[in-house]
Amino acid sequence: MPYSQSPIWLDQEGVMKLLPDIDLLSVMRETFAAFGNGKAIQPPQALTAFSANRGDFITYSGVLEAEGVFGAKLSPYIVGDDRAKVTAATLLMDMRTGMPLFLCDSLVLTTERTAATTALAVDLLASNAAENLAIVGGGPVALAHLRQVLPLRNWKTIRIFSPKIASRKDELLSRLGPLASRIEFVADRTAIAKGADVVMLCTSSGKPVIDCEAISKGTLVTSISTNVAGAHEVAPSFLPLSNVYCDARTTTPAIAGEMRLASELGWSVDEILGDLADLVCSRARMANPNKPSFFRSMGLGIEDISIALAVYRRFLTGSNI
Repeated sequence: MPYSQSPIWLDQEGVMKLLPDIDLLSVMRETFAAFGNGKAIQPPQALTAFSANRGDFITYSGVLEAEGVFGAKLSPYIVGDDRAKVTAATLLMDMRTGMPLFLCDSLVLTTERTAATTALAVDLLASNAAENLAIVGGGPVALAHLRQVLPLRNWKTIRIFSPKIASRKDELLSRLGPLASRIEFVADRTAIAKGADVVMLCTSSGKPVIDCEAISKGTLVTSISTNVAGAHEVAPSFLPLSNVYCDARTTTPAIAGEMRLASELGWSVDEILGDLADLVCSRARMANPNKPSFFRSMGLGIEDISIALAVYRRFLTGSNI
C-alpha cells in the first residue's frame, strides 16, 4: 500500500486503540521469514550511556527491504531522584525518499512484540501435545505472554508464580477477567516448573528465577530477562543440558547473560540449534527429545519496526490519507 506523504505521530493511547486489530503473531512470523530469506537486515543493538550516571539508551535499528522501510527504536532509561523512567519511541523512514513516515510511542508495543516473539517460539518449538503451561512473572509482560500463547495449544493447566503474588492477586484477577477462573496461582517458586510442558520466564530478574533441576526432558523454557549486563533468568549450567535456540544467533549470544556466562564455562555458541529465522524457514537443527529446550530472546530492531509498521498501516486504512 502507498505510504503517507506527511509524517504521522501516534501517542500510546493512539497505538493501543489500533493494536487489537493486528495479528501480532503473524507479524512476527512474517518478519522472521523475511529475515531468514535475506529481505531484512538486523544490526546489533547499540547502548549509549549518559554522563554522570544519568542513565542510558538502547538503539534497536533494522531494515525491512521488501517493505521499503528502515528505522529504529530508542529505548531510554532515565535515572531520576526517586524512580528511573523508562520510555520508548520508534521512527520509521521511507527507503525510497529517506523521509520520515511514522513516529510512535513504543512502550506498549515493546511489551506486545516481546510476547508475540515468545509465542512464535512456543508455536515452533513446543510439543503439539503440550497442555501444561507455567509462567514466572505477574506484570504486564507476563500477561501479554499469556494472551499470545493462549490460542496455540489446548492448555489444561495454567500456573502463575510471582514473588509479589500475595499482594497483587486481586489486581491480577481483575486484569485477567474471565480467564482468571483457569489460572492457578503458585506460591512456591521451586514448584512452578514441575510437570510443565512450557515454562515462560517473564521477569526483569538479573539472576535465575527457577530451579532448572525441575525441568523435564521435552519441556520448553523461554526467557526474556533484561538488558542489564550479565542478567539471566536461568543458570548458565542449564544451557549444556538443553536444546538451545534464540531470536537471532548473530546478536543474542553476545548480550544474553546466561550465554556469556555459559561460554566462560565451556559452552559454545556453536551449540545453538537455530534462531527464529532458521525455525520459520525450516533450517534449524533438530532438537534432542531427551533434553529440555531453551529459547532466549533479547529483542530486535526488526521486531520493533515490523510492529510499528503494522500499526502505521492500520492507521492509514482507517484514515482518509
